[in-house]
Amino acid sequence: MTVYVDDAVHLWRGERWAHLLADTLDELHAFAAQLGMPRRAFQNRTSGAHYDVTAGLRERAIALGAMPISRHHDRALVRAVIENARRQGRGLAP
Repeated sequence: MTVYVDDAVHLWRGERWAHLLADTLDELHAFAAQLGMPRRAFQNRTSGAHYDVTAGLRERAIALGAMPISRHHDRALVRAVIENARRQGRGLAP
């Protein structure tokens, strides 16, 4: 099982944001808790199950062992992780 963090992909409210993803929802929640993120940050929308993280928090996640991935270079891996999270996240409240 692995936790992934993609590159900072979009700007919102003046900050760059990325996604924290994992092979399982339990692992995603556990890792996000290590980062001090509240459970309400959990997303279950079009991008599947993930946490939105700032670029600074992305660096902390990498230091804690998250695998950095690129949406440009690792597209197949990102799609697989998001689809897996989407399947697991169905029916869960955000």
